[in-house]
Amino acid sequence: MPVNLQKGQKVELKKSSGGALRRVIVGLGWDEATPQKVSGLLGTLFGVQKTHAIDCDASAFACVDGKIISNRDIVYFGNLIHQSKAIQHMGDNLTGEGNGDDEQIIVNLESLPSAYDKVVFVVNIYQAKERNQHFGMIQNAFIRVCDADTNQELCRYNLSENYQNMTAMVFGEIYRHNGQWKFNAIGQATSDNDIKALARRFS
Repeated sequence: MPVNLQKGQKVELKKSSGGALRRVIVGLGWDEATPQKVSGLLGTLFGVQKTHAIDCDASAFACVDGKIISNRDIVYFGNLIHQSKAIQHMGDNLTGEGNGDDEQIIVNLESLPSAYDKVVFVVNIYQAKERNQHFGMIQNAFIRVCDADTNQELCRYNLSENYQNMTAMVFGEIYRHNGQWKFNAIGQATSDNDIKALARRFS
């Protein structure tokens, strides 16, 4: 049975049989909330009509002692495979439409160099400030971790707070602790407008 986590809760990552995991799939999902409709001339005058779909971009930061030491340690839509080949982004979803994961990142725990002690998973809204968009317009956001060999879900964290005016989110992290891999449900919203600003938090 997968573990449903609360904010700040940590859980050890292991196979249902108790064995060590080789690879995990980290799935991130979200839906665009249904906007309040303002019809007619009033809606036109005040620009209520939405012109852009909300484009959320997931990224992974491979950290050494909790810090990003190189831009090559940022895995995102512009750099899909980590320099170690142990982290792979499966591609950008421009709208968040559909059920299930909107974006997935695969982490090979066995081959990730031992210098990396954590992988942080973040999401930012593309051109959020330019498009006047924020996470208050997003619903049903979640992060989940699956055993990549069996596709079995191990744990899930559903984000449920009010993130009005926040434009980015640190969803969670996988980290090493005493030789074991664990997952930490973070759910920290920020006002960063792009991946570079988010990455500076870990520099």
